[in-house]
Amino acid sequence: MSGAFMGPPWQMDWVDTARAARDSLPRRVRDLIDAVRAELVTVEDPYFRGVDNLPDLPEGCRISPLLSTVPSGLHVCHFDHGRGWIHYTFLRRTADPQIVVEEVFWQ
Repeated sequence: MSGAFMGPPWQMDWVDTARAARDSLPRRVRDLIDAVRAELVTVEDPYFRGVDNLPDLPEGCRISPLLSTVPSGLHVCHFDHGRGWIHYTFLRRTADPQIVVEEVFWQ
């Protein structure tokens, strides 16, 4: 391996509590989360969301930094028109970059 920055598809890892929360949701909501996951692991940059670089997220989903003062930190994907969210970070490493899902919530 040359040590160059790797590109998509990215690996996605789930904190145990986030995986358990996702697995306990109704099938329709899990399918929506899976569609968000599919977009995040294939988009060139899971953080950048400019006007000309919008991903093909499902209807009612949007992504933003959790804190505007930390644009490279924890991000939130609101889904199901704001009824739920996924908190995730993107670890930009030369070897094995990955997205880590830290929390899933839906009401």
